[in-house]
Amino acid sequence: MIKTYLHSVINNALKKLNFPEKSIQLDNPKDEKHGDITTNVALTLSKELKQKPRDIAQSIMDNLDLNPEIISKVELAGAGFINFFISDKYYIAELLNILTEKDKYGKSDDFTGKKANLEWVSANPTGPLHLGHGRQVCLGKAIANLLECVGYDVTREYYYNDAGNQMENLGKSVYARYMQIIDPNFPFPEDGYVGDYIKQIAQLIYDERKDSLKNSTDLSLFKKAGENYNFKMIRSTLNKLGIHHDIFSNESQLYTDGKIDKTINEFIARGLAYEKDGALWLKMDEKAGFDKDKVIRKSTGEPTYRLPDMAYHIEKLNRGYDLIIDIFGSDHGDTYKEVLYGVQSLGYDTSKIKVIIHQMVTFKEGTESVKMSKRSDKSYPLDGLIEEVGADAVQFFFVMRGANTHLDFDIALAKEHSDKNPVYYLQYAHARICGILRNAEDNFPGFDFRSEAAFSDGLIGTEEEIQLLKILAKFPEEVSSSAASFEPHKIITYLNVVAERFHKFYHNNRVLDAENKELSIARLKVCLATKQILKNGFEIIGISAPERM
Repeated sequence: MIKTYLHSVINNALKKLNFPEKSIQLDNPKDEKHGDITTNVALTLSKELKQKPRDIAQSIMDNLDLNPEIISKVELAGAGFINFFISDKYYIAELLNILTEKDKYGKSDDFTGKKANLEWVSANPTGPLHLGHGRQVCLGKAIANLLECVGYDVTREYYYNDAGNQMENLGKSVYARYMQIIDPNFPFPEDGYVGDYIKQIAQLIYDERKDSLKNSTDLSLFKKAGENYNFKMIRSTLNKLGIHHDIFSNESQLYTDGKIDKTINEFIARGLAYEKDGALWLKMDEKAGFDKDKVIRKSTGEPTYRLPDMAYHIEKLNRGYDLIIDIFGSDHGDTYKEVLYGVQSLGYDTSKIKVIIHQMVTFKEGTESVKMSKRSDKSYPLDGLIEEVGADAVQFFFVMRGANTHLDFDIALAKEHSDKNPVYYLQYAHARICGILRNAEDNFPGFDFRSEAAFSDGLIGTEEEIQLLKILAKFPEEVSSSAASFEPHKIITYLNVVAERFHKFYHNNRVLDAENKELSIARLKVCLATKQILKNGFEIIGISAPERM
């Protein structure tokens, strides 16, 4: 990447001058008249060296060992900024790199040998995935793809609570519907799940066991049947979005393996937990921002959510991951801090754990908001959204804004087949390029534009061509930056610029010209490289790259 090259060149200049080592910041000027990349390193050295920033900048510039094939010009600007102008030859060389590396372009080995665990979705199997799950479902898919692009060995994990009140309510709900097949007047629990899927589970049990379970006091069979049925629905929905998990973990296994008891014993042994009113309390440090201690085991013996979550994160840390990511909704904004505090207080390195909190989503269908309660007959399952707007639109719309911002999901817009629809706009750019390339192959069979061979100097050089090549060459940097901040929406922002610049290039430059074969081949290579960048970006986001639309 060009910034890696400039870091090295500037560092070498600082060493020649015996200047102190500094963290070198490289930015892209807002106005391209000021170059392609700028640095304020001279300003950061001024106080320490007791020299004017412009004098320091001039000294650095005089000691830069630059390759003219990469940097065509360097200028001193303002109070002491150094502006670098990248050579057109660099961009043309990068174009050929794209054509050579193809699907690998943009990927790096920055974190090769490192292991990452991404735990997300993790909905309890009390019903199908609904719209409220959609944002983290799709965010997790894209973030996992990003991490793999920079070299991580990613384990995709799903953790669910199969030992709490919600699962007990599931068992009661299924049993009530089962009994209503036998006796329509059998009461339904007030806090039961009322979706039609509960009736379907009950009917399956009745078809197999008839009325032999009508006097059941142990509802574990009904709970397990509900869990299995719902998990089948959940996995079916995830499959439609191309999401597959490597590991499915559950809370009950933490009890079976003794990890809950082990965690409790460690808290007590370290003097971090105490008994009060029959409950077990965890001491919370005011200096860490907590105003009171927290119950981790109720007087009934039942743990609060904090305890199993602490044991679960300790178990993941013990597996040896270099990075652990959790994706939660905004309702977990405070509670996860308590969990991490408990884990850290037992001596574990919680700096390896990154928690991503996504904000709420508002769904609209026309002017009407869409409700999504699992305990309502008006539930809008995620499956229904996929069927209505398509898997690509679902994935794209949930990812196109930063996780920490509120998201408006316009269902009507997601269904629209026009440039107003942001996913359609990008996919159409890819399909359009595919059409141009097919046209070239069909009508100009002698145009060997798919080879990685270089072309003559001077063929590519119009403003639209260079502007397009500039943005294509930034793809590796965009991937690295997006992965570092776990923000896949940045890739979408970048691809929008790629599409805009491509359309401008194609509109203002004749690509296919039988009378100028060499120029046509060069411009077809630009089209081919643009298509490759779009495709590579789509793979990160998690959408398809259609060749016809």
